[in-house]
Amino acid sequence: MQEDRLPTQPLRVAAAQAISQSGDIAANVDRAVAMIAEAAQKDADIVQFPEKYLTGYVPEIIVTDPDRYAVRSNDPRLAPIREACKRHKIAAIVGSPTLSDEGLHISSIVIGADGTELSAYHKTHLFHSEIGVFRPDPRLSILTLKGWKIGLGICYDAGFPEHARALAQAGCHVYMVSSLFSKGGGYLESRIWFPARALDNTVYAVMTNHAGKTGVWDACGASGIWSPMGQLIVAASESEAELIVADLHPEALQAARKAEHMLADSVGIRHAADDIVEIGMDR
Repeated sequence: MQEDRLPTQPLRVAAAQAISQSGDIAANVDRAVAMIAEAAQKDADIVQFPEKYLTGYVPEIIVTDPDRYAVRSNDPRLAPIREACKRHKIAAIVGSPTLSDEGLHISSIVIGADGTELSAYHKTHLFHSEIGVFRPDPRLSILTLKGWKIGLGICYDAGFPEHARALAQAGCHVYMVSSLFSKGGGYLESRIWFPARALDNTVYAVMTNHAGKTGVWDACGASGIWSPMGQLIVAASESEAELIVADLHPEALQAARKAEHMLADSVGIRHAADDIVEIGMDR
């Protein structure tokens, strides 16, 4: 990627590691509003929540009543989150099951700093226990904020190197992934996948995990932000709700891409433009 296509100013990102109340969207919305305010107080430009944060990771509850436990586009139950983003002038990525005419998805809902719900990225790679309940979506989503191109992923997506690579080939500088990783194998996966995706593509990687218990899963926390050289910048607690923040710098991207040429030298299959959803936040 050419240097003149890199962002020209820093971006401050926040990962809101949170504890979800299973099936209680209203309570989880209230907690999100508080964490959005906290992120804004720390001058973050964007804050990300875990996978399916609004309900917790409880597909067994969601399938009993999708109209109650999944949200639709511009769902009125999310109005406090949209209002908080507008009031604090901060963008948010909120994990939730969503319901459309096509069925149930695992989604990252993107809300702009003006409070507008801009789009939703739907998880591409479904975990084996999610197949049959949720629908995958092969389209990629890229949002632009302060000149930074942010590629979105959800948990298992990060285990497939081609997902992050396709986003990087499309111009992304950051790979932001809402997740549920559990203690044991999940922790190990998170500590392998995200440094690798960052270094593979010379991009920043941001992973936001649950803390505590969600459904049958005992989450391992440890949300993290990695540099374009795969180095851990900051990590959250392994057990507590916590907001972590880091500044992303264009100079670090430039230095990484001068040192490592894997992205420039890659010859993999690129996604067609029709398979990429561009979400513009810059005005």
